[in-house]
Amino acid sequence: MHIGFLTPEYPGTKTGQSGGLGTSIYNLAHALVKSGHGVSVFVYGQSGDEYFEESGIRFYRIRNIRLKGLSWWLSRRKVENVIRAANLDILEVPDWTGFSAWMNINCPVVMRLNGSDTYFCTIENRPTKWWNRLQEKTAYRQADKIIAVSDYTGKKTNELLGVSRSYTVIPNSIDTSAFYTGRSISVDKPIILYFGTLIRKKGVLDIPAIFNRVVSQIPDAQLVLAGTDARDIQTGNPSTWALIKPLFTEEAFARVDYLGKKTYAEIHALIEQAQVCIFPSYAEALPVSWLEAMAMGKAIVASDIGWAKEMMTHEKEALLCYPAHHDVFAKQIIRLLNDSDLRNRLGTQARKRIGQQFDNLVVVNQNIELYRNAIHEYR
Repeated sequence: MHIGFLTPEYPGTKTGQSGGLGTSIYNLAHALVKSGHGVSVFVYGQSGDEYFEESGIRFYRIRNIRLKGLSWWLSRRKVENVIRAANLDILEVPDWTGFSAWMNINCPVVMRLNGSDTYFCTIENRPTKWWNRLQEKTAYRQADKIIAVSDYTGKKTNELLGVSRSYTVIPNSIDTSAFYTGRSISVDKPIILYFGTLIRKKGVLDIPAIFNRVVSQIPDAQLVLAGTDARDIQTGNPSTWALIKPLFTEEAFARVDYLGKKTYAEIHALIEQAQVCIFPSYAEALPVSWLEAMAMGKAIVASDIGWAKEMMTHEKEALLCYPAHHDVFAKQIIRLLNDSDLRNRLGTQARKRIGQQFDNLVVVNQNIELYRNAIHEYR
């Protein structure tokens, strides 16, 4: 098959920075190429137009057309023409902002639910832009097939868009071998790691209250934060890190190290060095960063909302609790820092769960089967 991916982001030197959406496409695209399929990636919103090939994947960088009042329509027509000329067997599109709405593509279209703007705005109790919601609802209705990365995301999307559509749950996946070398790393320092964008929806404003409590019990504990600093939508502050800093006690802040954005390899090294990884998120679909920590066999304390329970079980692969329950969250971290046997048990089970359910080699076949069924029904 020749499979296309339409996306606003993709990690690469030519395509720019990327979050979880682009990373999930990266993982799947490479797994599909290894399985003998052709892959084209169409990245819109780029600084210029360019075609190139890399790692067996064809890339189309597409610059949006700027014309007041008509940009949205003209850009869609431009992207649509590029896609139609690529002779795809199937195209996968994201739910984010519904960019595929009103497009006329000459092959079946599969939409993957990684969390729309409507989805995240509602979970974060923020107002939804009516234009984004209209586009997302239209694109959702138009798609021939729907994939949800978690059942929680599929149900929530149907509820929020007021559309009852059947969907197939296929989780995001990772190349397990890229995140686990088999080396035995001795970690003797009480290092707590958060990696991901510094943004309110990921619960980072709760981290100071949690870490303050940890330091009061384990004074030599260290908190490492790695990820891009983001503008805070609620306050308008250009830096979420600036909002976080004053929330630490003086004693705790002396034990905090914010490293900013790091490369894949650097994140890998940081995970290795940590005793505990924390993810106090309020809004996710099925986060790739959590999968990466699990693949590295790390002890995790994470939020217990919806999607999390589809990834891991409390006391089996991780410790789960609500992020705003600072005392409980801190106690779970302290428990892990003080108990190496528990850390090792949870990490081993997490690694096992990844291999069984979230590894590229397992998940890619689920995608291939769905693509083939969609193509057969389209014809």
